[in-house]
Amino acid sequence: MAIATINPATGVTEKTFEPHDAQEVERRIALADAATRAMRTTSFDDRGRWMSAAADLLEAEADEIARIMTAEMGKPLAQAKSEALKCVKGMRFYAAHAADFLADEELPDATVVNASRAWTVYQPLGAVLAVMPWNYPLWQVVRFAAPALMAGNSGLLKHASNVPQSALYLDTLFTRGGFPEGAFSTLLIGSKEVAAILQDPRVKAVTLTGSEPAGREVAANAGSQIKKAVLELGGSDPFIVMPSADIAKAVDAAVTARVQNNGQSCIAGKRFIVHADVYDQFAELFASKLSALVIGDPMDATTQVGPLATESGRDELAELVDDAVKHGATILAGGSAPDRAGWYYAPTLVADLHEGMRLVMEEAFGPVASLYRVGSREEAVEIANQTTFGLSSAVWTTDADDEDFFIEAVDAGAVFINGMTISYPELPFGGIKASGYGRELAAAGIREFCNLKTVWKG
Repeated sequence: MAIATINPATGVTEKTFEPHDAQEVERRIALADAATRAMRTTSFDDRGRWMSAAADLLEAEADEIARIMTAEMGKPLAQAKSEALKCVKGMRFYAAHAADFLADEELPDATVVNASRAWTVYQPLGAVLAVMPWNYPLWQVVRFAAPALMAGNSGLLKHASNVPQSALYLDTLFTRGGFPEGAFSTLLIGSKEVAAILQDPRVKAVTLTGSEPAGREVAANAGSQIKKAVLELGGSDPFIVMPSADIAKAVDAAVTARVQNNGQSCIAGKRFIVHADVYDQFAELFASKLSALVIGDPMDATTQVGPLATESGRDELAELVDDAVKHGATILAGGSAPDRAGWYYAPTLVADLHEGMRLVMEEAFGPVASLYRVGSREEAVEIANQTTFGLSSAVWTTDADDEDFFIEAVDAGAVFINGMTISYPELPFGGIKASGYGRELAAAGIREFCNLKTVWKG
């Protein structure tokens, strides 16, 4: 795959980039290795000052980098700027809290282990390879980079090949903030080169956000090297609506969840599982609101839904919908690609689904919502848990018994009650089953790439 900016709103290649050759890759890995030693001599105060300075730079440049993100992957410009500012918040969060998250932990009574004192310390692992996707070109990276750097690790970024300008912006951001040379750098390489880099003994761990096949490949490689891996893979999140829910609010959240980022979000609600008592009301309002959305140029402030990031992604989404229709599904809204340049697909609502359709089990990575009618909460959970994914979930109810039931029964890394799933720096984020393992964000995220060392003193 070419390393290039191909504007998804037009299909026009705007910039191309030469991949880094073997010599340049080696230089950057060597710098990252050296930076890990340099970082060990720095304090949380030092790293916090540099992280805060980098956050200030990003905040000042938010409009500029937002336009780059929109040009590269097509999200509406306002959403791109919001993403940049979310990164600023995440960077400042870790600058402020890293020292507390990684503070030494004393055993209150060391005599129980026959010691005069016993405690644990968190220490950085070293250079961490990050293999990142295009759908959130900055946030996916920063939610790894901010905690990793604040812990004292260095980072090597292999970004998606269709967002090279975003990757190159990140290449210099942290060093401009004051981090040592090599503490964070971008590798302009293809996916086939990841395996060799992960096998390099100077690279101590890997984190990947991406597809399930990519996750399996990276996990197998890391496992063969006995290296730590954190994987955030696909999701087909259930969005459950019970009779006690506020239907108007649930529908508004459903629309936002399904079309934010042009529908290209792992953690967005994709399967809308609605109790029969409120199904007709929900379906009618959901279809109406999806049909009313403005599709257009993502640089235009009035646009609500832009193009998909790649032509192949648009075509794969259309194939899922067409397969469902072929096997008896009903289209309540959308269902086709608009007749215009670029890789657009209309916001779509598909009902009357059954297990013979690909859409039931596969992730729809675009503005397509699957709608299910259920007669009980037990049936809702059965559908919610039937896929191989388990990233996040949303439940709409004002019944306390329902809340407890779904919190316990839904197989997912998170349950959001009366709200759509959002990643926050303050909360752990990650999935189970084929959605991956490990956690990002909060205290759990910064500890993933640390050695928890026990110290015993007689």
